[in-house]
Amino acid sequence: MQNPGTRREARRRGHAALELALLSPWIFFLFAGTLDMGFYAYALISTQNAARVAVEYTSKAPGTSADSDGACRYALAELSGMGNLRGVTTCGATPLIVTAQKITADFDGVTASAVTVTYRTPMLIPIPGLPGQLTVKRTVQMRTL
Repeated sequence: MQNPGTRREARRRGHAALELALLSPWIFFLFAGTLDMGFYAYALISTQNAARVAVEYTSKAPGTSADSDGACRYALAELSGMGNLRGVTTCGATPLIVTAQKITADFDGVTASAVTVTYRTPMLIPIPGLPGQLTVKRTVQMRTL
């Protein structure tokens, strides 16, 4: 005859396996969502840094304030860690668009440079109900020296 305590332990092990089977999809989606959000946060920060570095270059002299090609080089160097930008050498089409223009600041009439960096993230883990790709657009202005 079997000890009643061992039946109870076997039943508890069965409950644990059932709970794990029911909760594992939720745990996976939580992990995948956290991974996606971390990458999106990294993309936001990197795009802001790329725009800042590019406008620092374009604001050095009045002649470079509308130099989109130079701004592109600096933005590409800053975004080199992004997987979908490997091999990209121009900034005129998706996934990376960089534009630089000479502007006049509204508040004091001083000449300034404005750089806009638009970056589209790659498709990550497809989660139903979420877009999968994120388009980040950052514009930075700086007075021309």
